[in-house]
Amino acid sequence: LFLAVCAVGIGGTFQYGYNVSIINAPTQHIHRFLNETWTNRYHKELTPDLLTFLWSVIASIFSLGGLCGALIGGSMAIRLGRKGALLMNNVIAILASVLMGISFPTGLFELLIVGRFLIGINSGIGICVQPLYLGEVAPKHLRGGMAMGTSIFLTGGILTGQIIGLRELLGGEKYWPLLLSSSCLPAFAQLLLLPWFPESPRYLLIDRSDELSCAKALKRFHGSSEYQREMEDIQRERFALDGEKAKKPWQLFADRGVRWQLITVIVMTMGQQLSGINAIYFYATYIFEQAGISAEKIPYVTLGTGACECLTALTCGLLIDHVGRRCLIIGGYLLMTLWCIVLTFSLTYQELYSWVPYVSMTSIFAFILSFGLGPGGITNTLTAELFIQSSRPAAYTIGGTISWISFFTIGMLFPFIVNGLKQYCFLVFLLECSLVAAFIFLVIPETKNKSFLEIRKEFHKLNFGRNT
Repeated sequence: LFLAVCAVGIGGTFQYGYNVSIINAPTQHIHRFLNETWTNRYHKELTPDLLTFLWSVIASIFSLGGLCGALIGGSMAIRLGRKGALLMNNVIAILASVLMGISFPTGLFELLIVGRFLIGINSGIGICVQPLYLGEVAPKHLRGGMAMGTSIFLTGGILTGQIIGLRELLGGEKYWPLLLSSSCLPAFAQLLLLPWFPESPRYLLIDRSDELSCAKALKRFHGSSEYQREMEDIQRERFALDGEKAKKPWQLFADRGVRWQLITVIVMTMGQQLSGINAIYFYATYIFEQAGISAEKIPYVTLGTGACECLTALTCGLLIDHVGRRCLIIGGYLLMTLWCIVLTFSLTYQELYSWVPYVSMTSIFAFILSFGLGPGGITNTLTAELFIQSSRPAAYTIGGTISWISFFTIGMLFPFIVNGLKQYCFLVFLLECSLVAAFIFLVIPETKNKSFLEIRKEFHKLNFGRNT
């Protein structure tokens, strides 16, 4: 089971985290490449406005690709299987890496844009299918910890990208095409490792009616002596579905039986993306400058933020099946609310005392730790747990779509929020975090050690009223 998490994660959410972070290091080198290419091609200088536009396209097209990937990830998981979808996804990553790698020697910046779009599609599919696979292969007493593999590999990807992007490694001017094309390595690793592991047993039995392959897969994952209990659980779910086929995303919106589960996924996904965490990563340099950190030290301080989130994802993975989902996610959001208050005060009064800028920096690290301990990991785990087999791929498609739209929106709006509100911008995130914490407290039951059918029964009262 542990090796399965690693094999799935290396080509799944690791790619998402890695490709979010590696684009930051070569910003100036890509600007220079765009200028030189434009001058050679059209024999005139690239205007500052057009340069900004081209750079914003290169940076943000990744989100558009991610949105497309999220929209097709669920249907790929149904048609090709969870494992098949992940393996096919690596072909997209390798093609994207080749295009980004040859953009510099060929002098075609358009290849960079296409490559970023394709690697976005790869990330969108990976972040949709990986938690689907992990949630379905895990025994219920380990389901939380295994589903946390999604968050652990995502944060590991961010940290790896930050390290490799340092100017001492591949962040220098000569090596940036290698840096952008290095995302083919996790893809090759998954193509080598994942074929050794079985398909999701739930998919094999419920979607494909292949009882023999399901039993084989369960024996591989759970051992010959323990697999029978899981087999019975899957059989119960199959019986409850009564031959119901996998649903399309639009069918979930019309299904009263999953109304509150769907509302929960939408609120949690928007809450995760709009909590301020992406704003801190996108604009870490700005925040550290505001906090008084010198320009030379900023890349290394940013590296610390990645290490923080990776550490808390690992911690959350160890705690989730003991403490429970509700406690961790509500606690995470409440702590983020607290650090937003501290950050607002420290940025307001940072010129009064020499030590105040360090309070700002500490607040950023504490905010990231709080995010990793709760919302960062639990959101994907709960999406897998709140739905039964026929609804789960569609739920991930909806959750992924909301996530990528929110990711793109915050990237576009945050500069205007900063310019308009200055240091009070974090009050927006304070309000959002406290509202999501209140919603989770009032709506979401604890899902620890419960089967998918038991969780559906918990939501039955909300969906159909107390008397049903």
